[in-house]
Amino acid sequence: MSELTSANMLTEKVPMSSSSSDVSGKAVDSSQEEEIPRPNGGVSTKTRTFWQKFRAEEGNETQRGMHSRHLMMIAIGGTIGTGIFLSAGSAVALAGPGSALLSYFVVGLFVYTVVITLGEMSSKYPVSGAFSIFGERFVSPALGFTLGWNYWLQWSLSIPSELTAAAVILQYWTQALQTWEWAIIIIVPMFAIQLIHVRVYGESEYWFALIKVIMIILFIIVGLIYDWGGVKGHPGPGLSNFHNGQSMIGGFAAFAQIFVYAFYSFGGIELVAVAAGESAKPYKAVPRAIKATFFRIILFYILTILTIGLCINHADDTLLTAAFDSSVAASPITVVFMRAGFGAAAHVVNAVLLTAVLSATNSCFYASSRMLLSLARSGSAPWVFGWVNSRGVPVPALLMSLAFAFFTFLTTIWGEGIAFTWLLNVTGISALLVWTSIGWISIRFRQAYKAQGLSLLDLPYRQPLYPLLPVGVIVLGTLMFIAQGYAAVRQEPFEARNVVATYIGVALYIILYTGYTLYEKFVLGRTGQHFVPLAEVDLVSDAVWTRPGEGDEVRARDKKEHEEQGLGEARPGPARVRRWLARHVY
Repeated sequence: MSELTSANMLTEKVPMSSSSSDVSGKAVDSSQEEEIPRPNGGVSTKTRTFWQKFRAEEGNETQRGMHSRHLMMIAIGGTIGTGIFLSAGSAVALAGPGSALLSYFVVGLFVYTVVITLGEMSSKYPVSGAFSIFGERFVSPALGFTLGWNYWLQWSLSIPSELTAAAVILQYWTQALQTWEWAIIIIVPMFAIQLIHVRVYGESEYWFALIKVIMIILFIIVGLIYDWGGVKGHPGPGLSNFHNGQSMIGGFAAFAQIFVYAFYSFGGIELVAVAAGESAKPYKAVPRAIKATFFRIILFYILTILTIGLCINHADDTLLTAAFDSSVAASPITVVFMRAGFGAAAHVVNAVLLTAVLSATNSCFYASSRMLLSLARSGSAPWVFGWVNSRGVPVPALLMSLAFAFFTFLTTIWGEGIAFTWLLNVTGISALLVWTSIGWISIRFRQAYKAQGLSLLDLPYRQPLYPLLPVGVIVLGTLMFIAQGYAAVRQEPFEARNVVATYIGVALYIILYTGYTLYEKFVLGRTGQHFVPLAEVDLVSDAVWTRPGEGDEVRARDKKEHEEQGLGEARPGPARVRRWLARHVY
């Protein structure tokens, strides 16, 4: 936690050259042992030589290698995973189709407002740390520290769970290898993808997500045709699953209990903001991805839950099995395909589900390494994790995420499943706390922007209905947090550990926030205001543009380049379609 300011450490620039060079541009001989200054004083020789083998050193920056279509699919890929393919039916089984639909709608509305408020800031300040950096700059260093480590822990602990899920999927076809052996086979290529270049991550995520999108669309079409009786020899249930009191079962406690399934399914939707720091023209790419999020939530979540509820009764054995089993045969998507007459659907869904898990593992490595990189460059983590190689890859941070993943995965091999489950409970409630904190950060950002006399017209993307959306994030997040605790208390049979598991994430949040506050006061000796004064909030560093009216100039230049490429005025009909797609879809 050095005294270095984030203003100098977090600037995301495209390097002038991809060759190995120091800050001054002079070539660096990796065979020589060079003394370099550490941020906290002193020099390091051996560490420099070790990391040079990986071409990771100070002076390099991450690269803006991802395009708009990559960000679009990252937004989709981060929200379509095992939660929607395997356990979405559990919500229907526990609370009925009506309650499940309402729960996913409420959580969907919540995460959409989170993405909008976060997108306003990340399109203006595209940094890999995203809300962690925003929390530090706009609210207090303690909040940025807390959010950063919460988020890093959340994604690092997700890696071994995704590896385990991938192993279960592969064992559906063969039992030749054990779970941990499959996990090692999978982790090597996923880690290699991260080491190559950020564009490789973006491209792989693009195709992984595209496969999942096609499967979901086919499922909705086939499911609705089956439900309406359009499949010969397979009479559909129609609306029978919503009649005779079957729509909502278990009361409010059951409704609140299934919030956890919705949180799990929507997890990762904020990855667009994290990836903004490595995207080309983030002032265009981020708003496009945000605008399409609403349609993705409706299409990939609301319609999927509705289709499951229409086609499968809440008391069906397959849904009850899905609540406690990770087998693809219990997936509600597989069940609907098979009942509609597609007997080989299990193998197809299994293959698609594997791509979903690979995509999730890919995103876990990316999100955890970029957040650790951001923490190191703001002085909240060891300085060596702030180094990147000449291709813009944070190798030390990636290796740390890999080591942490292996450590937590080994605990499951050694039989420490209970401890591992508790760690995952910590990250679950932490995600809700992070999302809710974004609403507070957004309010502080707008207040600082107004206090410093800046015009909202210079923002690349402006959230509508301010301050309704950030206030709604805080209110909805608080209510859902209380509802989860209520559900844990009312759950039968009652177990105290369920209540503790629900709120243990709060203890971690408080410990991190309070610990940094005390460290800042008694160790660093900072006795000023705890919250950053609005007039002193840094609204210049990392901004896509800083001069009033510069945004209009940049947009005009982009439009001219677009027209010169023949995509503006040539062939008006197709061009108009392309412009609509660019504005609303990608």
